[in-house]
Amino acid sequence: MSLPETATLERRQSRVRETLDELNLDAIVVTEPANIRFLCNHVGSAGVLVLTRTDAHLLIDFRYEEAVRALQASAAASPALRTWHVPGSYDEALAGRLCEIGVNGVGFESAHVSYGRHEWLTRTLSAKDCGVVLRSTSEVVERIRIVKDAAEIAALRESASRLAAVVDVAIEAVRAGVTERSIAAVIDAAIRDAGYDRLAFDTIVASGPNSALPHYRPGNRVLAPGDLVVLDFGGVLDGYCSDLTRTVAVGTPDPEARRVYAAVLDAQQAAIAAVRPGIQASSVDTAARSVLENRGLGEAFGHGTGHGLGLDVHEQPRITRPRSDLPAVLLEAGMVFTIEPGAYLAGWGGVRIEDDVLVTDSGCELLTTSARDLLTR
Repeated sequence: MSLPETATLERRQSRVRETLDELNLDAIVVTEPANIRFLCNHVGSAGVLVLTRTDAHLLIDFRYEEAVRALQASAAASPALRTWHVPGSYDEALAGRLCEIGVNGVGFESAHVSYGRHEWLTRTLSAKDCGVVLRSTSEVVERIRIVKDAAEIAALRESASRLAAVVDVAIEAVRAGVTERSIAAVIDAAIRDAGYDRLAFDTIVASGPNSALPHYRPGNRVLAPGDLVVLDFGGVLDGYCSDLTRTVAVGTPDPEARRVYAAVLDAQQAAIAAVRPGIQASSVDTAARSVLENRGLGEAFGHGTGHGLGLDVHEQPRITRPRSDLPAVLLEAGMVFTIEPGAYLAGWGGVRIEDDVLVTDSGCELLTTSARDLLTR
């Protein structure tokens, strides 16, 4: 497994500490696993990171102690990291550690800490009377993760590029007489054969009328001539996700299939052409949506045009219509996200085409490069 080196982690932690200054906090408790990995390279399924203005305190149980020791002896060591053994309850250990390190205002990740957990910590810290006050924070680390650094861009490029081989296998598996589930099994095996750590999400194989369901789970339906088949899959490589969708025709597609496919492809191309630093993320969605509306398919496109990619398969930025409950996001060089317009007609079927893009200084770079023409099997 390739992990970013100490200097990269130091830069990431420094940016969080700048936010601590802005929020007038002494420390932040990081509990989201992807955020912990981003800041200190700990890849275990359990752990709590307390980042102060000078140190990083990683609370782990015995399952991870040897792995962290080895990591700290490598080029991927986290700077100023102090590890603390958790003998039983992580929350008990966290409350004790916060009192010991002499901090007062401590932020916590409100999106990743349950109400009950927050109540217990608040009550316990109050009983200890050590001056620690918990304060809610929102997306402190996620806002840093939204613009990828050089190590992340390299990982995302490699993760996306390996999907080309999987696409070839997936399309070859599509033919009349086989089931959706059997095709999904072939794709999943191809993802593993391409060297990915794991699937990024459950593979989608949706045929015929089922292709009108954007997040359909493959079943026992047998493909038939005339079907459109939506194939949506991705892999995780060194922690970083890729995500791609292609739509394939079984046999000769009819005029309606060609019309819908051409509209979705034009919508995707319009969205890709719109990507550049300084524009609102919603403008990319508008570019795709306008094409489909002009082709009479606006109502058939109900989801957003894309989502961010990184350590999570769905993260910021969201490429959607403007929302009153969220601030506008301006695109910056280094952001990575999908562009995946679709059109879904109940009882008939649907089309989706998805690729991964990196925002550059002058536009964007396509990270997934497989052919986007309507392929037939």
